[in-house]
Amino acid sequence: MELQQVYEKAASVRLIIFDVDGVLTDGSLFYGDDGQEYKAFNSRDGHGIKMLRHTGVESAIITGRTSHVVLHRARNLNISRIFQGADDKLLSYQTLLEETGLRPEQTAYMGDDIVDLPVLRRCGLALTVPGAPEPVHSQAHYVTRALAGRGAAREACELIMRAQGTWEAQLALYNR
Repeated sequence: MELQQVYEKAASVRLIIFDVDGVLTDGSLFYGDDGQEYKAFNSRDGHGIKMLRHTGVESAIITGRTSHVVLHRARNLNISRIFQGADDKLLSYQTLLEETGLRPEQTAYMGDDIVDLPVLRRCGLALTVPGAPEPVHSQAHYVTRALAGRGAAREACELIMRAQGTWEAQLALYNR
């Protein structure tokens, strides 16, 4: 899809939904001897999510795994809509639509694997990362240049802000 068409879709987005493993992280899972799970998140991704929220676009998380560290990260980013242990991500997505009153074309979803396909096919702006398998790439409207957990979420947030004409105002806050 051409970038102008992607921008047209992004202009309507009021909610961006992120998968966690393979999107907000690089997909690696670290376990301590005590069974505690650890994940590495990118600070620039987080700041992009915060900037986007300041423009009026909310964020949510739908993830198949359940982890306390995801709750901590979501709290840090002021993300209150979190669906963990989502075996059926489409059901969680439909719940989000009902709770928010948004239409599918007002949502963006960023996923990286075949479990994300049902939502990627229905949302207004389907986003993925370079390492996603071909079936995901073929459904995505936009594939980031940045890797998962290495700026991909930030790139998606900036794309939406540019499409909505809010990027320059956010950038100006740091040009004083």
